[in-house]
Amino acid sequence: MTLRVPGIHHVTAISGPAQQNMDFYADVLGLRTVKQTVNFDDPGTHHLYYGDRTGTPGTAMTFFPWEHASRGGSGSGATEATGFSVPPGSLEFWADRLRGAGASPQEVTTRFDEESLRCEDPDGLILELVAGPATRETPSGPPVHPDVPAEFAVRAFHGVLLDVADPDPTARLLTDVMGFEHLGEYDGRLRFRSDEHEVGSIVDLRSTGSGATLHMGRGSVHHVAFRARDDDEQRSWRETITSAGIPVTTVQDRCYFHSIYFREPGGVLFEIATDTPGFGIDESEEELGRNLQLPRWFEARREEIEARLPRLVLPDERS
Repeated sequence: MTLRVPGIHHVTAISGPAQQNMDFYADVLGLRTVKQTVNFDDPGTHHLYYGDRTGTPGTAMTFFPWEHASRGGSGSGATEATGFSVPPGSLEFWADRLRGAGASPQEVTTRFDEESLRCEDPDGLILELVAGPATRETPSGPPVHPDVPAEFAVRAFHGVLLDVADPDPTARLLTDVMGFEHLGEYDGRLRFRSDEHEVGSIVDLRSTGSGATLHMGRGSVHHVAFRARDDDEQRSWRETITSAGIPVTTVQDRCYFHSIYFREPGGVLFEIATDTPGFGIDESEEELGRNLQLPRWFEARREEIEARLPRLVLPDERS
């Protein structure tokens, strides 16, 4: 069987204060908070997940809120922008909403027959809302927010834009190893697509790297995760990537998925994460994201961990 990633599983970034982060993604963008847990390598820090109604793979934007981290800066080896898919005709609504939240949206641009609206979150993370004829929706449906009409709501990931010093080795990894198709070049971007029927299927590369020095911090993407449908497929991916001469980690248990990590030739940290078991293993669909969930190995330390974390207020908990 020839392996091909279906698309992006999740994108993880670094933010400042956790409440500020939640206010933007769960309120301004209208995504659902699907999980409040901790960074498994730093349990004194939240790990927050936002997505569609159930956190379907291909919709989950996640954050490590390191309040005292310095501001990051993009450069070679970075994910420059993260794109969300929105329905055609919705960008005027989003421009007004983002402007009202102080997100300073830029002018709408058109590339690859799609309209795109670029903005920054409160920490400077670059986002692109992309409206085009190929907008995809997950079976769970878009998140529900009282101030975001369903016909405008964010559907899923569109893709990511990577800044690498030399795009050729990264392009070969995408096409020769990961199963992406090269669609062409437009406005300084090389476009690659995995399965056109799946969400989060786009990876764009700067045709010429910025040459800037990357500084990881608040407003930086930490890693981009791609999907494996199950553990068996992930094992096959590990063998395939290792055979391509790229060092890969052992499998890491992230409770809601299993992960392997490697750096692509341009320096961006990639992950391959399983679709299973999903975010419903410790909460009902109705209660997703409402309470702090800890992996079993941290449960004995719950009181200590909760005392170190800020108390977060979901948008619908405000009086």
